[in-house]
Amino acid sequence: MACNLNSWFYLICFFFLAGLATSSSFISNDALDVHGGSGRALLQMKKTCNVSFENLDYSVLTDKCKGPQYPAKQCCDAFKEFACPFTDAINDLESDCATTMFSYINLYGKYPPGLFANECREDKNGLDCQNVEQSKKSGGVQIAATQSSLLMLTAGLISLLVQLF
Repeated sequence: MACNLNSWFYLICFFFLAGLATSSSFISNDALDVHGGSGRALLQMKKTCNVSFENLDYSVLTDKCKGPQYPAKQCCDAFKEFACPFTDAINDLESDCATTMFSYINLYGKYPPGLFANECREDKNGLDCQNVEQSKKSGGVQIAATQSSLLMLTAGLISLLVQLF
């Protein structure tokens, strides 16, 4: 029985660490550059984004980041406030999430191409989302990557309980 509990302990630790590994607190620099596009990207099929960017409220960006000067601090803070809740989706370069998000940002804000990619650089990891106040206007939208991590952890715990009882 002790060996069985030991193996379950390691299984739970695996699911917990896997859940932590799938969530990111940075928006990668690659995700910021992805909206620029390249000819090769046209030939590569990307997964459809699981975040409904067309239904989000972009006023957190459009109210704070205004031209013609587009002040870097205000625009980057507003961008982080808007985008940080979706880091997992935006950083998934195999999906079209970053491209879709930037399309809607540019549609609603009429921003110059590359504004956020050129102005919003913090470090080698990208934009730090750890201390960003999330907008109350986002409507509590959650991304599926975080939900799937929680689902995976819950499934592991339920399996443990079924085996124990």
